[in-house]
Amino acid sequence: MKITILGFYGGYPYAGKATSCYLVQSSGYNLLLDCGSGALLNLEKIIDPLQLDAVLLSHYHQDHIADVGVLQYYWQLNNEQIDGKILPIYGHMQDKEHFANLTWAKATIGRGYLPDETLSLGPFELSFLPVKHPVTAYAVKIKETSTNKFFVFTADTDYIPELTAFAQGAEVLLTDTNYSNGKKEPKWHMTSTESGQLAKNAAVKKLILTHLPQKIAFDLLLKQAQKAATRAVKVELAEINKEIEIK
Repeated sequence: MKITILGFYGGYPYAGKATSCYLVQSSGYNLLLDCGSGALLNLEKIIDPLQLDAVLLSHYHQDHIADVGVLQYYWQLNNEQIDGKILPIYGHMQDKEHFANLTWAKATIGRGYLPDETLSLGPFELSFLPVKHPVTAYAVKIKETSTNKFFVFTADTDYIPELTAFAQGAEVLLTDTNYSNGKKEPKWHMTSTESGQLAKNAAVKKLILTHLPQKIAFDLLLKQAQKAATRAVKVELAEINKEIEIK
């Protein structure tokens, strides 16, 4: 299984780099996890978007879905190349308006996932955890069925204790790290220290800090997260086109 980071900023694209988006691949299957602003351009550098098999959205904030519309146009305008194939976009159904927009004629169809059920997509099994954010959002666990290895994406969330069990033993943990240490409540994202503590408590092998802020030095976030994670966990920063292999 391979994860390629196509976007990692939170809120808005910055310095030519996109917001949240990740390409997850295994056995020829291409799953797009979130589809933020600027993501489609980066996806096109790796595969033709028509090669996608599915899209999965953690929630409906614009920095995670802004390029869904242009992806739908891409599929609609090039539909004849793939004999009318329709791209499934999976999202939760608590927001009826946003869920309805996932269906676009001759391009995409919205399909709902249920947070208390496992979703099977090609070589993957996906499970979900409701998290703490101003809108309904879900952390996602993606397991490769042939190896039983998995990674966890926290999506956007303040720290919640339930994340520890959800991410326990993950090969890779991608955490929403939008704040440096010391951010006070109320907050809707994790701090660098919380990301590191979560990785340590969940005994993950590697932590990737993502959903990063535009105005805080990345080196500071990395230092704080690594201190909290201790030497037991390798901590890295998200980067555009960074590839993470899980074998």
